[in-house]
Amino acid sequence: MLSKIQKFIALSREEKKLFIEAYMTLGIMRAAILTVSFKRLTRTLHHHTNPIKPPVLTDHQIRVASVVGLAIHRAAAYTPWKSSCLVQALTVQRMLQKRGIPGIFHLGVMKDKTTDDQIKAHAWSQCGENIITGANGSEKFTVISIFGWGRE
Repeated sequence: MLSKIQKFIALSREEKKLFIEAYMTLGIMRAAILTVSFKRLTRTLHHHTNPIKPPVLTDHQIRVASVVGLAIHRAAAYTPWKSSCLVQALTVQRMLQKRGIPGIFHLGVMKDKTTDDQIKAHAWSQCGENIITGANGSEKFTVISIFGWGRE
């Protein structure tokens, strides 16, 4: 516990603010997933079923998106609730939309051969050409939906 506090104290002021915002938004998104329909959660987003190109971003927007993604990754490791890939993708969307940075998140599925061919799902977010959250294994999933925010 003490080492976690020391790690937090070692962060810069801006990193602390982003960590706290990410932690709180992860909690809000987790609660929303449990209580609100997915359709309602994504009603303000542009839904696509075919592949689209992510919006082109400036260098500054790419840096901000990366820093936000890092804050979400850090905060998700410390939540007492399950901060799944979908929770993180929705958190990225909320935090970047607030900053005026466009992006997309993908929903994908694949057969899980380790559990009698059950379906596994995964969500990952992308800004420009960079995957912000959910990069691990995303290439193994077949994209079934894409949700975009900002410039389309």
